[in-house]
Amino acid sequence: MTRPAISVLINNYNYGRFIGRAIDSALAQKGPRAEIIVVDDGSSDQSRAMLAPYSDRVTLIFQENRGQAAAINAAVRASVGEILCFLDADDWWGPEKLASVSAAFTADADTSLVYHRLQPAFSDGTPTLKPIPRTLCSGDLSPWLSRSAGCWPFPMTSAIAVRRTAWNVAGGIPEQFRISADFWLAGIYPFLGRVAALPGALGFYRIHDNTWYRPVDDAAMLRKRMAHWAATIDVMNRFLSSHNPPATLHLSDHYPYQVALAQMEGGGLWTRFQLAMRGIAFAGEPHLMRRMRDALRAAYNLPRRGKELGWAEDSQ
Repeated sequence: MTRPAISVLINNYNYGRFIGRAIDSALAQKGPRAEIIVVDDGSSDQSRAMLAPYSDRVTLIFQENRGQAAAINAAVRASVGEILCFLDADDWWGPEKLASVSAAFTADADTSLVYHRLQPAFSDGTPTLKPIPRTLCSGDLSPWLSRSAGCWPFPMTSAIAVRRTAWNVAGGIPEQFRISADFWLAGIYPFLGRVAALPGALGFYRIHDNTWYRPVDDAAMLRKRMAHWAATIDVMNRFLSSHNPPATLHLSDHYPYQVALAQMEGGGLWTRFQLAMRGIAFAGEPHLMRRMRDALRAAYNLPRRGKELGWAEDSQ
């Protein structure tokens, strides 16, 4: 049989109630031939029963629970496509996704990563909020990612596709990324080649209780984000130290981390002013008006005391 041009790699953990829609959206794609590989990462819900009807159309892999990175790595090892497209089990795609991604890779042999926007939607399919990310970035992003600690308006996992040759250079996703593997994919691959951004919302990001998105961050979520950002920069630096040319990322350049830290600690007018100035100068948001808006919003919403976010109580 002809080797598939694209590998669709779906990672699942306890999303039996969602996985069917993800697989159906991959099977309904128009365009180049694709293989679909689903890795179930030790689910304890009804996932096996939900996956069974698809066994003749997709490759199913079951493993003990080891986290998202391990599930994606297992899917890649089992795949053969030249283009690797990632899909979280709780999201789904529109029918033009694979054709659009394939065309973008074909147009530029130096492209390592192609992405598009996702439309946030509730489980019933009702859209909410604006498509994300708002700002699109294409070309050689490595110079300014070096100045932003790898931070940019990056896409989420279900919007990311990478070239297999770039994957072979980067190696598997470090397995410490039990969640949010998109931080690694979006952080490393711009250093390995050009990035192509597609303007359309070619997929849907499901809003439900277990997503990273929160309308308001409490202290526990802030701590979780900060620890994740710090760990991400550490593992990226280990990879980039052997990159040619080598690069080093600094947590002090990561504005979202600095905002979270300020929210935990609180501050007065001088702290607000400093936070706003750092945000306006932040290299990770190329759109000036959005950068200014985000900086002023972060300064305005800064609590006078970290205790207002429960930091004082939670840290005792």
